[in-house]
Amino acid sequence: MVFKMFEMLLQTISAALVEKIALEEKLEEDQAMERLYTSKLYAELETEKTKVWHYSVPLLYELWQQEAATGKLILPEY
Repeated sequence: MVFKMFEMLLQTISAALVEKIALEEKLEEDQAMERLYTSKLYAELETEKTKVWHYSVPLLYELWQQEAATGKLILPEY
């Protein structure tokens, strides 16, 4: 049950993040999806124990942008 809830949450966050990437980067949805799904950020996002799914979509977008620009993913420490 918990795994199913995480999967639904991941889908919701991913859809919102793909939409934000497509809008901000002026990409087609499939291009935005490919860029997100091949990122280090997405690998962290889909791993429940990292708790990256707690971050807001705007913060996730900033992290994605930083990774796209530098090739490095630096997660904030809270």
